[in-house]
Amino acid sequence: MKIDGVSIRPGNVLQHKNRLWVVTRTQHTQPGKGGAYMQVEMKDIRDGTKLNERFRSAETVERVRLDQRDFQFLYDDGEFLNFMQQEDFEQIQVKREFVGEAAAYLQEGMIVMVESFEGEPIGVQLPTHVTCEIVEADPVVKGQTAASSYKPAVLDNGLRVMVPPFIESGTRIVVNTEDNTYVERAK
Repeated sequence: MKIDGVSIRPGNVLQHKNRLWVVTRTQHTQPGKGGAYMQVEMKDIRDGTKLNERFRSAETVERVRLDQRDFQFLYDDGEFLNFMQQEDFEQIQVKREFVGEAAAYLQEGMIVMVESFEGEPIGVQLPTHVTCEIVEADPVVKGQTAASSYKPAVLDNGLRVMVPPFIESGTRIVVNTEDNTYVERAK
């Protein structure tokens, strides 16, 4: 599907220069002289290289439609993450580095959205919020106020997050998987 250059948004997948790119950031610029353009930062889906490109409003670019299907996470064998499709029990493997740091949030049985293009998996979307347990938290420093101070803590998956001072080891919390931030104490 063709879209104009100023309609590009973060998260769009574009076919540009015979490669697939995911848009990571956009900035609309309207200089005093000349026409407006969209400054677009893109990342190659397959090899992770980055590209900065300018698209004028009159230019068109090919936006790719991806197949999105729900898969259940089965297990991590070190190199590959293994998923199973719920309706027909088809299993797929995705390289661990393809998912990146977010792979640490995967839990057995978790339902994720796998995006594919022409049958090849190119993206895995985790749920926005995941419940994890704190295994290590620094003690509260006397005199800190709860409103403005956070302390480092280590989750059961090994990732570090900043949490409010009242959170202690053994507490289950909800974490935002997109930016590794504390959301709330789990119920």
